[in-house]
Amino acid sequence: MALAATGIARANLLKARVSGIALQNSSKFSTLRNMAAARKAVLGAIGILGGSAAGLTYALNQSVKASELELHTTKFPWSHDGIFSSLDHASIRRGYEVYKNVCAACHSMKYIAFRNLIGVSHTESEAKAEAEAIQVKDGPNDDGEMFERPGKLSDYFPNPYTNDEAARAANNGALPPDLSYITSARHGGENYIFSLLTGYCDPPAGVSVREGLYYNPYFTGGAIGMAQALYNEVMEYSDGTPATASQMAKDVAVFLKWAAEPEHDQRKKMALKAIMMFSLLFGLSYYVKRHKWSVLKSRKIAYKPSQ
Repeated sequence: MALAATGIARANLLKARVSGIALQNSSKFSTLRNMAAARKAVLGAIGILGGSAAGLTYALNQSVKASELELHTTKFPWSHDGIFSSLDHASIRRGYEVYKNVCAACHSMKYIAFRNLIGVSHTESEAKAEAEAIQVKDGPNDDGEMFERPGKLSDYFPNPYTNDEAARAANNGALPPDLSYITSARHGGENYIFSLLTGYCDPPAGVSVREGLYYNPYFTGGAIGMAQALYNEVMEYSDGTPATASQMAKDVAVFLKWAAEPEHDQRKKMALKAIMMFSLLFGLSYYVKRHKWSVLKSRKIAYKPSQ
């Protein structure tokens, strides 16, 4: 009886110890669980506060950048915006006529040569005739003197001014930018050019523009030194297209797009060829992979120990 009582007492004591340890461990786990939950809550609060602060900073930044006197250009549906769409070459030709008859009086295109027109908007004989219509200063000759000669295909478009100071003097201190890469140099590209050329209007109430400047909401600051240059029927197209202001603005924007990216059409042709070639190579590679690896991937390896 004494032995039985002793065994029962030991069992109860062991059970009590085990229960105490289990309760202690469970309490520790509960504390760790609470700590993890608290940590998640703190991190979540920090994330929410950080996201809110970032959003508020972005909104304030945009509000500071926004201006009631400057409009953002609209995205127009240009025919060359497609993945494999080419430039409108008839429009490029008309745009060159607009540049030659209207824009060339103030703006240069010193990085475009007459030979660049061949196969794009003019034939070789037409481009040669356009080059010969200008006089280029060359020399010296055998007597050591400079002389003027008719232009050649290798000559670049002439500069309307001899230097930048002469250009500023003729434009009330404003320097007309070179138009060779203007669509790449301006945010919005051809959309900006079209909007600027067709966006002249009277200044709104409370806005004054000093003498010699003109109001255009698409130009930074609203006041631009270039007067409106395109009006309806200000010139005539050689192909008979009605020369409205919007038509001329569209054509010269396409022409300047080509001038800034003369490889535009070739790049898209190469992309189409590359897609076709790599599609064929992918099909052949997939077939070879299935043919060569099907045996290896479906094989069964069995281990047979030696007797």
